[in-house]
Amino acid sequence: MDTADQTKQQTVPTEIAKKEPTQSERFMTKVISEFGSSVGEVALTNFQKRLAQNYFIALDAVLKTTEEKRLKKSDKFRDPVPAVWQHVNMEKLARDVVAMARVGFDPSQPNHINPIPYKNKNSGKYDITFIEGYRGIELKATKYGLDVPDHVTVELVYSTDKFRPVKKDSKNQYEGYEFEIVNAFDRGNIIGGFYYHSFSQAPEKNKLVIMTKKDIEKRKPDHASAEFWGGEKDKWENNKKVGTETIEGWYDKMAWKTIYRAAFGDITIDSQKIDDDYLRLKQMESDFAEAEVDEEIRANVMGL
Repeated sequence: MDTADQTKQQTVPTEIAKKEPTQSERFMTKVISEFGSSVGEVALTNFQKRLAQNYFIALDAVLKTTEEKRLKKSDKFRDPVPAVWQHVNMEKLARDVVAMARVGFDPSQPNHINPIPYKNKNSGKYDITFIEGYRGIELKATKYGLDVPDHVTVELVYSTDKFRPVKKDSKNQYEGYEFEIVNAFDRGNIIGGFYYHSFSQAPEKNKLVIMTKKDIEKRKPDHASAEFWGGEKDKWENNKKVGTETIEGWYDKMAWKTIYRAAFGDITIDSQKIDDDYLRLKQMESDFAEAEVDEEIRANVMGL
């Protein structure tokens, strides 16, 4: 061996330090693998890559928030398993993210889709379900609907407003309504609301649905959060309940969202459009409904 070879041998490290992939890289690898196994090709489009990255960012943020809440609980009520990536069921998550992305849900868009971690009592890991926001329900209804209206109107009706429904009968060829806001800056109290499906090319299909305040309240979730719906909530100081406090909340916005969700939930799904991704969405809804999920999580979900 000449001098040059000896020098080269001395400068090359005997072991090259192995670089561990980041959590983001592991996530993308898992999603790409799942995507490839379901569509028969590995390459994602740039849009799909960006969407997958948006899911990672949203999931990473929600895990950090969940872990912070876990650590704030007293030892008695704290789950022993940290809410971190290492304890997430990645197999299920990758399948769900692929289905969500192909439907078109983007977690970076407001009220599209919201990841919610919850502890799976059977596996001991965190599952992450995806709850549709009211815009997500609109997207799904538009994509899978049988007879999608050209326009959907959603309005709350206050005590000072003037509202008159026009039902289809011998005098009126189409269903409709008359609506006037009399005092835009002091409309009084909410007395109800309505949604209206309109079809420009087939107005005989126009549909008006009126909801009283009682109808809206009936759709208010059992574990509705006071931060969203208003009302009383427990007040805590130094990990001890010291009484209750009244929260104003966002009742008007929640009531409007309730009608909005009903408006798009009323669109019949076309069975011929149902695909594997839609069935995956239904399975996720079923899994979450059956899971023993903390009341606080359910309350936050209902504000979406």
